Amino acid sequence: MFDAVRNNKRIVQVFLALITLPFAFFGVDSYMNGIGSGGDVATIGSVKITQQQFQQTLRDQQERLRTQLGAQFDAKMLDNPEARKAILDDLINQRLLLVEAGKKRMFASDDAIRQTIGAIEAFKVDGKFSSERYEAALRAQGMSPAGFEAQLRQDLTLQQLATAVGQSGLVARTVSDRLLALQTEKREVMEYRFSLDSYLDKVKLAEDAGKKFYDENSTQFQMPEQAKAEYVVLSMEAISSQLSVTDAEVKAWYDGHKDRFLQAEERRASHVLVASEKLGKDKAKAKAVELLAEIRKNPAAFGDLAKKNSDDPGSASKGGDLGFFGRGMMVKSFEDTAFSLKDGEISGVVESDFGFHIIKLTGIHAAKEKPLADVKGEIEAELKKTGASRKFAEAAEAFSNMVYEQSDSLKPVAEKFKLTVKQSDWLGRQANPANGVLGNEKILAALFSDDSVKNKRNTEAVEIAPNTLVAARIVDYKPTALQPFDGVKASIETMLKRKEAQVLAVKDGEARLDALQKGEDKLTWGAAKAVSRLDSRLIPPPAAQSVFRMEAGKLPAYTGVELPGAGYALFKLTKVIAGENLDDATKKGMLQQLGNLVAKEEMQLYLAALRSRYKVEINQAALEAKEK
Repeated sequence: MFDAVRNNKRIVQVFLALITLPFAFFGVDSYMNGIGSGGDVATIGSVKITQQQFQQTLRDQQERLRTQLGAQFDAKMLDNPEARKAILDDLINQRLLLVEAGKKRMFASDDAIRQTIGAIEAFKVDGKFSSERYEAALRAQGMSPAGFEAQLRQDLTLQQLATAVGQSGLVARTVSDRLLALQTEKREVMEYRFSLDSYLDKVKLAEDAGKKFYDENSTQFQMPEQAKAEYVVLSMEAISSQLSVTDAEVKAWYDGHKDRFLQAEERRASHVLVASEKLGKDKAKAKAVELLAEIRKNPAAFGDLAKKNSDDPGSASKGGDLGFFGRGMMVKSFEDTAFSLKDGEISGVVESDFGFHIIKLTGIHAAKEKPLADVKGEIEAELKKTGASRKFAEAAEAFSNMVYEQSDSLKPVAEKFKLTVKQSDWLGRQANPANGVLGNEKILAALFSDDSVKNKRNTEAVEIAPNTLVAARIVDYKPTALQPFDGVKASIETMLKRKEAQVLAVKDGEARLDALQKGEDKLTWGAAKAVSRLDSRLIPPPAAQSVFRMEAGKLPAYTGVELPGAGYALFKLTKVIAGENLDDATKKGMLQQLGNLVAKEEMQLYLAALRSRYKVEINQAALEAKEK
């Protein structure tokens, strides 16, 4: 079990993916307390959701979408009332669950925290948990171990509650059997298509139809304003690249921080585990005592006994070998025993949450100091980062002043700070990550301001990311312009013709459907197709719902559906075929999906009940307020 836990590559998922938007993480205090009152976005009893917390969640969600969508990301996706309300509802749900978990005295133990952290691959070196990697990874995210562990504790606590709620929903066997039967049922249908293209020749547009549409919808044919810009970027990375660190400085820093480069003691052990859940606590302990007596008589047989008797599937096949591990990677009782043994020594029976262990220490890596050569690069990077941080703070103000005071050119500031003046391609007002630093909303707003456009002056220095300032100026500009009618005439007329052809196809299709339902079937139908709810690829996606809604009591049955942009389709249901028996794996997967849907519904009902129990108030004005 230990081995299985340590090699688990999945980080705990909060709330079983039952809630629409990922929760933002805050410290313990900010979960339960708020700052200020008038600007609070919502309150749940005495718990507040502050404007700062809401805006941080909004920014976090924007960053997640930016990462997922890449060039397709648009910052305005979340700049609408529906998205803001969804994010707030998510936060309210989270606070409700936190309050309820606290009342139910749910709490993630220290052992659970250690085991979860030890299982995260990002914190491992050569397959083993590394405290240094752990701390470095958190530093890179601007987090401390204490803060991260507090967040993780909250996540695991809430997972306990969400799991308990989700597992409370049960699906009756008769219901699940009926649902599976419906999913696998096949329907034999024939199709008749009223193709949009076959009606194009019947469409006669009025001579001025294209021009009329152009005049009434001129905004559709506006070419947005565009600009080419030159720009400079002052960042901590740029300053760091200009710094150098001497060997003497590295040596002095190393000598003053040797405690950071101590490699903690590691131990290697093998164990035999008798699981409590398998035999019951008393029987498991008795069996462990018997095995210990056998091992005492013949210590050399430890590996064979582990293979035959250990309930740890990860290590039993290896004679119980767990490899090397440091402190904090095993549950406390196991760790304390392992670090008290001498090399080759065998413990007594040790109890843990997993059951009863017999531990044999098989190796010791003593704590040792890492040599300077091994950590020189790390020290150089840290010294450069420290120096760059100091110099950036000094340079930022001078950079901002200079681009403002010498606003007709970026060359002076580039020369002073040894930066490169770069030039963009054509840009629009809309943020686009593909445009790099000029894809930022703030710099684009400054670039397309009246002063920048009219006078081609430098923008102010804009902070587009922590420790990153950008100044830009327009070098070429195209104002908003209406495309000439002649250039879009053909596309407008094609669009109008297709629109009218669609109307004609739908009209004829609906008339023919009415005749079919009266018993007048004179159509030449296509070949029969067998489709199911699990696999309806043989018919157009818009038709699937209509096909499976048809009454099958009296056959043939008919239905019709509009195919947007393609015409209209009629379907004739001729046969209903009972579904085939599913193999165990497929059936299990479908039942699991059904269980997930039920669990999601249970969670939504539970949250609705909590909302009625606690007083939830939303400050609409604060919700709609934009970040300054």
